Formats: sequence, structure tokens, C-alpha cells
Amino acid sequence: MKKSEKILSTFYKLLLKFWIFAVLVLVLFGVFYFFILRDLPLPTKLSSPTIPQSSQIFDRNGNLLYTIYAQKNQTFIPLKDIPKNLQNASIAIEDKDFYRHGAIDLRGITRALYSIVFRKELQGGSTITQQLVKNSLLTPERTITRKVKEIILSFATEALYSKNQILEMYLNQAPYGGTAWGVEAAAHTYFGKHAKDLTLSEAALIAGLPESPTTLSPFGSHPEFAKTRQVEVLRKMEQQGYINKDQMEKAIKEELRFQKVSDEIKAPHFVLYVKGILEEKYGEQLVEQGGLKVITSLDLPIQEFAQDIVATEVAKLKGYNVSNAASLITNPATGEILAMVGSKDYFDTKNDGNVNVTLALRQPGSSIKPINYAVGLIKGYNAATPFVDQKICFPNPGHEAYCPVNYDGKWHGVVQMRYALGNSINIPAVKMLKLNGLESMIATASAMGITTFKDPNRYGLSLTLGGGEVTMLDMATAYGVFANNGYRVDLHPILKITNAKGKVIEEYKPPSSPIFGKKVIPSSVAFIISDILSDNSAREMAFGSNSELKIDNQVVSVKTGTTNDYRDNWTIGYTKSFLTAVWVGNNNNSQMTGLVSGITGAAPIWNRIMTNLLKDKPVESPQKPDDVIQKAVCTTSGLIPPPDGTSGRCPIRFEYFIKGTEPKIADPGRQKIWIDKSINDLTKQGKTDNVELREEVIVKDATGESYCLTCPHPEPEKKE
Repeated sequence: MKKSEKILSTFYKLLLKFWIFAVLVLVLFGVFYFFILRDLPLPTKLSSPTIPQSSQIFDRNGNLLYTIYAQKNQTFIPLKDIPKNLQNASIAIEDKDFYRHGAIDLRGITRALYSIVFRKELQGGSTITQQLVKNSLLTPERTITRKVKEIILSFATEALYSKNQILEMYLNQAPYGGTAWGVEAAAHTYFGKHAKDLTLSEAALIAGLPESPTTLSPFGSHPEFAKTRQVEVLRKMEQQGYINKDQMEKAIKEELRFQKVSDEIKAPHFVLYVKGILEEKYGEQLVEQGGLKVITSLDLPIQEFAQDIVATEVAKLKGYNVSNAASLITNPATGEILAMVGSKDYFDTKNDGNVNVTLALRQPGSSIKPINYAVGLIKGYNAATPFVDQKICFPNPGHEAYCPVNYDGKWHGVVQMRYALGNSINIPAVKMLKLNGLESMIATASAMGITTFKDPNRYGLSLTLGGGEVTMLDMATAYGVFANNGYRVDLHPILKITNAKGKVIEEYKPPSSPIFGKKVIPSSVAFIISDILSDNSAREMAFGSNSELKIDNQVVSVKTGTTNDYRDNWTIGYTKSFLTAVWVGNNNNSQMTGLVSGITGAAPIWNRIMTNLLKDKPVESPQKPDDVIQKAVCTTSGLIPPPDGTSGRCPIRFEYFIKGTEPKIADPGRQKIWIDKSINDLTKQGKTDNVELREEVIVKDATGESYCLTCPHPEPEKKE
């Protein structure tokens, strides 16, 4: 064979080998790509904000109320907020040479390969970087393919991030048992505290969990395994010089106090109320996965006290067919919700305890009356305006006449506004509404915060007795107007929201004065209503001088309300700093039995809560505006007392008036009037027989109805 042919033959053989090699390389690369590289995630996802993070809801003092998450309870915190003991403990037990080697630890890999090849067992030899990649980018399957992916991604991760960044991401993304991912979630789950507040002993226990979170969990079937692992971690720390022997022994002996309930929710009705607000405003995905930190207005000690009082007092009411109660506490000047007890027990499935009654539509009974009388004051009536309280019926075209009765089933003759409101007498309230007009009351109620009174055509005169449904939230807003001298301040359950990066996305800074709110009624009107509701003598006829509506050594404005069908029982009272609303009843709307004007039901709960809130607090009396004056009036007619020396001098009392609404006419005393001798009372129009002219004390009320005060009236009728 010629030399040239030999050279050509050799060339073709080399070319063939090259092509065979190239094909093999391509095949191997294809296989490698298909099984390894094709679906390999990018390591930049480790620090991506798209990684789901739990949102947390706190009270105003930083107490964690609840953690919201879709699948993982995971809250990211910076490395500086993770205690050094927890960092060192994790390194000591998981990867003692973390800061000295690269993406992989060759000695650890060697041990793992030996176990795989000779023992047919998959064994960990992973660095912290590898574990981070496995936990956050790959599936937990234990296969060689996954291991190769893990190593490739670990090298890429080490190239992109510093060691401190990797440690931070690991401690925030490692599994610690159940739904707890990351040390912050673990600290709250097991110890009910922030990671930065963990002791050495607690940090060591948490650091040991990622190896086998379920098996080693102190909440698992073998809690002793957690202690064994904790001791191992502490010994590793001592061996590697992170702590000394005394610290180790002290930490081992320390008694660990675990949180009693995992994934505990505090103030559940309030938390879910806030969660609903957040989801409506920001969307479910951001709330469940966006790592929001929500500081609320709730005061947890006040909340827990109110919860205890509600549960304790409801237990005393079983004989009255009462199964539930609710309470709302606010700061009326700022609108902050300090406590929300939606039922006596959120977890009471028998009585639908998860229903939040503070949000539910219920009838307010007489607790709505102050708004009606406020309208009367705006229209020029005054706290001394007299009302005749006797049997009366109001025409109701197309229906039976409306004949209201008083709660006690009696008639009380002539009652001035102060005492009509203080004693919650129904007939004067209905007359007041008749004079005001439904449209005016609904307009004022709406301006004050009642959102449920829409169409005047739906209601009648019974609206002032609780004939329209309201929510406790709305009632708290409306009563807050009285506390704030006429300014409406809407409720604010959320004080501050920050996103996962710590950026403030919403903040409410409570003002020092309610003046920032919207003025919806005159300050003079708010003052007089508040003064009446704080006047213990003005309600003495109905409630006695020492009722549950009185708070010793304090001036508190308060009103009760019970519906005519005994399904809803309220007490709402306030100072400038605190407003407490209480409802008692049954979620199924069944009737209660034996309750009297709120004193047996809601008032004791209200009294205990308000007494606690006002303990050692200075007295906050309603502040009298400049356009409010005080004048003497007759206790009979509400008119000016006649001049000294004249006949018919009346007993007097002092009353507050808005300038211009004070009475201008002197009380006339006894007057000549025709009396029907058969009934010893005023003669009805048109009657001329069996009558005589007498001198009697006659009072004409705001509606024009007259009443003979000195006539011998029969015994009061009693309610059947």
C-alpha cells in the first residue's frame, strides 16, 4: 500500500473515532441534559421574593396573634436577627467546616459514597449549601440523579452568594417540623417567641430539628428524641469552641417550656376579621404568601380579660336561656379596636362559637334611643322638654295602629327628656321620633356610623325602640361620636403593615385628638346626651341608685337596650378613652327569659370590663362647650320657675341647654280647666256633660298632648 494511501486510511480511522466520540459525547450530554439539566432550577430563586412567606398578625405590643400561610408557615428574618447561638448551633451539628470549604465537603462526600456503594444506603454528607438547595430548589427524593443536581446547583449557589447569605437563606428555609419552615416560624411554633429571644438551650433544640423534623419534634410521638438531639447539638458546640462546658451543662439542665398549642390563634374573631380586611384590600395571595407583618390595634391583655369575663358571666345565665355574649372595646378618640370578643368561645361548635356577633346584624333595642334624642336636640328640643307618658296609639295606614308600651308595663305621667332617656321609657322616645321624622333620624344615624339604616320606607316609629338591625361595630362608631364631642372617628383595627422587605405599605398614626374626624353633630348635643347617660339619678327610677351601670369613682355614660321579644340584650358605655359594647343572647335568635333592662344580662359583663379598664385612671367627665348653659327649670313642666313671691311656686332642678333652646315661658302653676267628673281627668274634646271647672296643674308636652298632674289618676296599668 502506498504511503499516501496509508496516511489517508489512518486519517479516516481517526475521523471515524472522532465522530464516534463526538456522538457518544452528544449522547451523554443529551442524557445528562434530559435527566439533569433540563429542569434544573435557577439558584437565583433562593433569594427571589416569589418564595412564599407567611404573614403575621400582631397585637399593638408585638404579641403574635396568628400566622397566615398557604402551605408553609415561613417568615424571613435577616441574619442579624438570628441569635449567634442559633447560627453556631446549626453549623456545629450540620456542617462544622461551613466557612472553610466550598460548595461540597469532599470528606463528607467520600463517606456518603462509601455508604452508597458498599452498604447500599443513601447517607447524608451534605453541606449547608447542599441542604439549602435540596430544601428550596429540589424535591426531597433520595436518588443519585437528585444528588447530582444538588451538587451542580450548590456550586452555582456558592458562586452567586456569600457564606453569610447562604446561612441566612438556610436558616429561613429549612424545615423544622409540621408547617414550620425557617427559624422564626420554629421559634413561634415551639416556644411562642421570636427567634431573636431564644435562649441557648432553645436554640440548640431548634438547630437539631432539620435532620428529621417529624421524628425529632418535641410535639411528636417521641418527645424524648428532641432532648437527646438537643444534648448532641450542645456537645458539638462545646467541642467546636462555641460555648464552654459550664454553658453546655447549664443549657442541658434548663427546663424547656414549650408552647401548649401548636399554630395557636389568639383573639380568633378579631384575627379573622383583620384577615378579611387584608384579603379584600390586598388579595388572598399576598396575604397568605407575601410575608406581611401586620401590627393591629388590639391590646392582648385587655382582650384576654374581656374573653374571661364574657365566658364567666355567660355561664351564670344558663337559667335565663342565654348561651352567648359578645363584646367590643375601642378607644373612641382614635377608633382603635382594643378587644373584640365575637362569642363566649370561638371553638364552641355546639353554639356556633365561630360566628362573630360583633359583625352580625342584631336589633339594638333601646340602645338606639340616644341617636333619636340627639336629633331632637338638634331640632331645638331640650333635655327638659316634657313628654306625656300614657297609653297612646299612632295611626299606621293599611295596618293596625301602632300602640307602644313601656318595658315595665307602666305609665309614668309627665317625663322630661333627661329622665325619659335615662330610664329608657318607650312612649316618650316614640313621640320624639314622631316629632323628628324617620328621615331625620336615619340621616343622623347614618352620619354617625350606622350603615344598615337605608330606606326610611322600611321602618316605622318602632325604629327608636330597636326595630332596625345594626352591627356592634356600627354602634361603637356611633356612640364614639358622643364621646368625641360630635366628631365621628371610624374604627381602625390595623396600625401598620410592612411587606417582606420591611417596607411600610400602610400605617395609621392615632392622633392625640379626635378633631381630625368628621364633625357630624354639634358638640353641645354630644355633651348633653353624654351628661344624661352619665347621670345616675336620671336612671334611678328604672335601675336603682346602685346598679351595674354605675362605676365607682368614675363618670361613665352608658345605655342599655333589650328588644321587646327578648332576643337581644345590650349595654354600651364610654368615657373619652374607652368604649365598651356588650351583647347577650343566642346565636339562633331564640328568646331569653327573665332579663330586666339589660341589668341581668349585658350590664354585669360591661361593668366588670369597664371597671378594669378605668382602674386607677383619672375621671374624664364630659366637657361642656361654650354654647351650653345651665338654668333652673320646674321639675313638673320643664318651664322657667315663676318669680319669687308669686303663687304656684314649683319645685326646681338645674338643666343644661344649648343656647337658644332654653325655655322662655314661666310655669303658670295651677290653671282653670274643665274636668270630667266621671274619670277625674281632663275632659275629652266635645264632652259637655258631667264636667266641672277646677284649678289643676296641667302640663302640655312637645306633641301638644296635655296631662293633669294633680288629678287622681288610677293605678298604673301592668304589662301582661
